[in-house]
Amino acid sequence: MLLTAPRSLYAAFDRFPTRKGASTHIARFAPCLFEHAGGGLLYVLGDDTLPVQQREGDCEVLRFALPIENFLERALAFGAHLERVLEHAAPTLRLAHFRDPWSGVPLLSRPHRYATVFEVNALPSIELPHAYPGIAPRTLDKIRASERYCLDRCDAIVTPSQTTRAMLESLGVPAAKITVVPNGADPGGPWPRPAEAPAQYLIYFGALQAWQGVDTLLHAFVRLADLDELQLVICASQRSREARHAERLAERLGIAPRLRWHWALPYAELMPWVAHAELSLAPLRACARNVAQGCAPLKILESMAAGVPVLASDLPPVRELLRDGVEGRLVAPDRPAELARAIRVLMAYPERRKAMGAKGRERVEGEFTWQHALQRLREVYRRVEAARDADGAAPTQAAIAGGTTPA
Repeated sequence: MLLTAPRSLYAAFDRFPTRKGASTHIARFAPCLFEHAGGGLLYVLGDDTLPVQQREGDCEVLRFALPIENFLERALAFGAHLERVLEHAAPTLRLAHFRDPWSGVPLLSRPHRYATVFEVNALPSIELPHAYPGIAPRTLDKIRASERYCLDRCDAIVTPSQTTRAMLESLGVPAAKITVVPNGADPGGPWPRPAEAPAQYLIYFGALQAWQGVDTLLHAFVRLADLDELQLVICASQRSREARHAERLAERLGIAPRLRWHWALPYAELMPWVAHAELSLAPLRACARNVAQGCAPLKILESMAAGVPVLASDLPPVRELLRDGVEGRLVAPDRPAELARAIRVLMAYPERRKAMGAKGRERVEGEFTWQHALQRLREVYRRVEAARDADGAAPTQAAIAGGTTPA
């Protein structure tokens, strides 16, 4: 089955590659793991456009691509296939890094000597009700049990925000087990101005799920009709049900002629649009997904890295990245009138926008590059491997042997 005898494994129930933030994480963290361990296996989701298996040097990519439409059935099948992969891979593994319980349970429920790192960007028990409002409480209880199993039995946890760390501690996870590894961005450029760019435009880029607050942005833009030269550019990570909803809403609000849509732009095509915007917008909703669980929006850091001021919702995880009045402005979430007012004020002061953009780039260079993030991640890898070597066996062996895995 496998083309290599992997020394490490990065597992993620995410399609890779895409233009979504999860894909950016995988593209940064997996090579860091493989470099640290001397090679490895990347196990991810695929589709009929991507190869199921490929090898580059001592690194291998294996994609689970069965066309299973139901989310939970696909997740369980993904985990079951990983169990079969581990029959071949486990003997040579020294370090396993996973992003979700569908990957974590197979890794942790077998006797093992490899160290394990759980990357918690989000918990499915919190995320799924937003995407699938009809999900049964009993199903959520089973998912929480799987999450708890992984949180208890992994050797270390990495998470991108202090807000998420606090949420995990509220669940009883020991503080010493958690390391905050903030998201990163790489200052680049200068980026050429897109030939078709409007004279003045705001930009939103990324996914369009409800918690991103794009509805709030569209309602705010209605209030800026008198700024007739100002347009809104939306660079969505993919076409989706949410994208169709946003397009229809823009038409109903009468602002569709002032919007420009782009879909799944590669990074090199996206960044020129970002770099030449007047403002970058992150109108996140005040919902449990963002406030209690936390988030670490890449769009904020990538905008700051491009020297563009950011206008974002005033939420705890956002305040970890952006200082109000310094790199941009923070406004009350879910309030189109306040968002429109903040846009109007900043558009009246171009020099202030320029200064905020420069401060944002400066802060990313000093605190939030991917180099900063990966250095913290390497330290976690060294620490968990040293603990394993000192113990001479997996610390969780007794707990696993004496317990049961969640359904």
